[in-house]
Amino acid sequence: MAVTINCDMGESFGLYRMGDDAGIIPFIHVANVACGFHASDPDHMRATVRLARAHGVRVGAHPSLPDLQGFGRREMKMGRDELANALIYQIGALTGFLRAEGVELNHIKPHGSLYGMAARLEDAAHAVCDAADVFGVPILGMTGTLHETVYPARGHRFVAEFYADLDYRPDGSLIVSREHEAKDPALMAARCLRAITEGKGTAIDGSDIPVRCETICIHSDTPNAIDIARAVSAVVAPFTPERTA
Repeated sequence: MAVTINCDMGESFGLYRMGDDAGIIPFIHVANVACGFHASDPDHMRATVRLARAHGVRVGAHPSLPDLQGFGRREMKMGRDELANALIYQIGALTGFLRAEGVELNHIKPHGSLYGMAARLEDAAHAVCDAADVFGVPILGMTGTLHETVYPARGHRFVAEFYADLDYRPDGSLIVSREHEAKDPALMAARCLRAITEGKGTAIDGSDIPVRCETICIHSDTPNAIDIARAVSAVVAPFTPERTA
């Protein structure tokens, strides 16, 4: 199976700029576009869809908890129905811009703390599926979590994700900080290659953890995201599909 490189994009808001989408997009296959609740706005959403279309990059929705000030990286207590409705609202907005640009919705990938909540809380995982039921696309997530058990059990295709620029705990869980630090591009590329070829990752204590890697995530708000994307793209090129543009 080909391994794609995905990136969280379209996360600017009004006059505030977050990440260099134009600089990173030549190195990726899939864009996870922010839908307005943790970042982005209508203008940035449409501009990001247009940018992806021009580069032959597939577009998925990157919905969040309603936490604009915290960039979606603070947990919130929301009931299953309330959370599902928030997701449908966001994904529906992006789908409108996709339709306007003649692009199909490729997948759903929950953002930030919502991603972590769905990994361990059944109500959150089912809320993601409730929204995915409406749109009928695959869901990106982490192996060894409720993503991998609940999503397929609900009839959704689960796409296993490996993070190029985040650290892992010895139990295999992600360490998600409010702000991402710069990483060594060569080391991140080597970790991605090992994840693909050996199915192993390296935890912060140096121990091995089992991983699956159908898609590799790079965050556009990592300070040296373009350098990481370039290094990862070069190393994993034998395993990745050709871009359509």
